[in-house]
Amino acid sequence: MGDASSPAGGPRGAARPDRSSPLPLWAQVRDDLRGRLTDGEFGADGAPFPGELALVEQYGVSRHTVREALRSLRAEGLVVAERGRPPRLAVPAEIEQPLGALYSLFASVEAAGRTQRSVVRVLDVRADGVFAARLGLEESAPLLHLERLRLADDEPLAVDRVWLPAGLAAPLLHADFTHTSLYDELALRTGVRLTGGREVLRAVVPTAAERRLLGIDADVAAFAVDRLGLAGDRPVEWRHTLVRGDRFTARAEFSAREGYRLDLAGAGRELSR
Repeated sequence: MGDASSPAGGPRGAARPDRSSPLPLWAQVRDDLRGRLTDGEFGADGAPFPGELALVEQYGVSRHTVREALRSLRAEGLVVAERGRPPRLAVPAEIEQPLGALYSLFASVEAAGRTQRSVVRVLDVRADGVFAARLGLEESAPLLHLERLRLADDEPLAVDRVWLPAGLAAPLLHADFTHTSLYDELALRTGVRLTGGREVLRAVVPTAAERRLLGIDADVAAFAVDRLGLAGDRPVEWRHTLVRGDRFTARAEFSAREGYRLDLAGAGRELSR
């Protein structure tokens, strides 16, 4: 690629591709952009990442070439390039949860310096044989159902759906879940505190309706977290949470001496999800 001209000590700028090189144009653009990213030309202390048209002008190539370069950088996790939106730098997942611990999504959001807020989509009592059975109840047993869109700094983070025995959880119908956790309200209004449970985390492809709720495009994956919450030996909660994969990470710990362990140091923390 040709030499980039820039003021001494300033950003080096774009280097135009060498059309006589055997390396495809898109790969040359990708490599140069990767170098500019490494040099810190873009980001918090630099300029905003250029849009597609700006890159077309900087490199003197077609929009298709720019898109191929961005697609490769996106595959490396360096940029986020979504249809209908300008490309931007990828950032590490903002919310981290320990595996194998009684954790709090509410607390983890605020521990990351974000403001947690929920939009309640459903709060009612209904019958649902599938979830009643998962709670060890008769299929006709009434359940309290709570569905929330969880926000971090007013940006969608998760869709959270919970079912609890209505005979136990009916006082929650009067709770304001805008800025509080389910478990805090459950303890305050019923005296019940969760002591443990079972949880399964898996990667999923969200439905079109779920993508709209979460504000993500079709190429962004999500985590599905299914939890059975227990108070002693009694099932009191079935929860299905769909979390944006670009804002969430799960953490486990291991060592050569102790082997694989799931955040045992945090296992005693009280639930406040």
